[in-house]
Amino acid sequence: MKLTNVNENNWDELIKHDRVHQKLYTNQEIFAEEMTKIFAMTWVYLAHESEVPNVNDYKTGYLGSRPIIVTRDRHDEFRVLFNRCTHRGATVCRSDRGSAKVFTCPYHGWNFKNNGDLAGVPWPKAYGADFDTSEWGLKQARVESYRGFIFGTLNLNAPSLVDYLGPARELLDQWLDRYDGKKIVVGNAHRMVYKGNWKLTFDNAADGYHVSFSHRSLFETAGRMGEDKDMSYFAESPDYGPMVVQYLGNGHTFIDQRPNYKNIGDFWKQQRPQPGREVYEEIIRERYQDAADGLLDQAIGAQMYLNIFPNLCLIGNQIQVIQPHAVDKTELIWYSTTVEGLPEEINMLRMRTQEDFPAFGEPDDMTNFEECHLGLTIPEVEWVHTGRGLGVSGRQTVDERGVVSGPVTDELHIRNYYQEWKRLMSQPTTKTICENVKGGVSSL
Repeated sequence: MKLTNVNENNWDELIKHDRVHQKLYTNQEIFAEEMTKIFAMTWVYLAHESEVPNVNDYKTGYLGSRPIIVTRDRHDEFRVLFNRCTHRGATVCRSDRGSAKVFTCPYHGWNFKNNGDLAGVPWPKAYGADFDTSEWGLKQARVESYRGFIFGTLNLNAPSLVDYLGPARELLDQWLDRYDGKKIVVGNAHRMVYKGNWKLTFDNAADGYHVSFSHRSLFETAGRMGEDKDMSYFAESPDYGPMVVQYLGNGHTFIDQRPNYKNIGDFWKQQRPQPGREVYEEIIRERYQDAADGLLDQAIGAQMYLNIFPNLCLIGNQIQVIQPHAVDKTELIWYSTTVEGLPEEINMLRMRTQEDFPAFGEPDDMTNFEECHLGLTIPEVEWVHTGRGLGVSGRQTVDERGVVSGPVTDELHIRNYYQEWKRLMSQPTTKTICENVKGGVSSL
């Protein structure tokens, strides 16, 4: 099959009801178009408020492929600035995190306030009377925050962040409300890179079909304990179990494992062994008595896998960010979370979860992603099958909100989010640099 120019928007040739074309994962031209049509025109997760907790704090990162600075300016408003000096193009901030009222470009010394305004240039008389400093400030994106999660977009006409989240907002609330109003705090990054396309991760994020096979070593580890442990239910006919996968609209997807847990204390009891957890459990049970089961459950993830298109995945009690760098290079950034007001021992156990699935399960997935990408480079084998569960009577339901639900092993999540992908990629290219953004957004 000959791929037409992507600017012709002939996506129906590449996305069918039960399959997608391998070029969606391997074609450089399509990847470049995604950076404009998806990672510029939708709300992209950029940072958590706890990473920039004080006035003048900042964090650097990316909006798609664009280097950016997330700042909390002197008025306590969040801003998303392009990390690109308007003089000759150098990045003006080269640290991951810090605090700064002014960013000074290391190349020629142009300096910018943390609200983006050009503060000054060396030896300004040489620029003449017609040099307008208001024209040469750092360009910035539109920014909104929901319950600590900061998103940015270059689309001035995008819906509000709350509208964009849609039904995913209620699930995000549930993920946060486990802690009775206590705030989460995001820790340092655990970074992994694989040789493959970013959508391989999003395909997998709501995939309950692969678990029984890809993560067999985790089941065997749990089996040595002589009882059922976390994720073991994926090996016991998950096609007929209580877990569901859902498509939430706007590209967002969800796996709900909570039906496997019925009572207070179940989250903790079904966890796989982790280094040192017995000692912490003994301390917590002695110190907190009848409240211990509920506290130990809060050391464990919510058994919710919520994926906000295109780059945010809430997995257990951790935040994963999908960062595309090239058509065949993706970085996965894992952040552990603690909770203000929980006992120190509980937060220590939350931190130790980085030694569990991110260390022992995600390498399984990344190996699959690399092997998938390698296989997808074979041009003569064109199609990726996405039809599991399609057309089987009674297998899927749609509620009044348009949320599609089915057994956890179905591929409804891929079929539906690719329809949103196609819609976005079919939009005409519009002006995206948000030069009209004059103010940031306060913490909500």
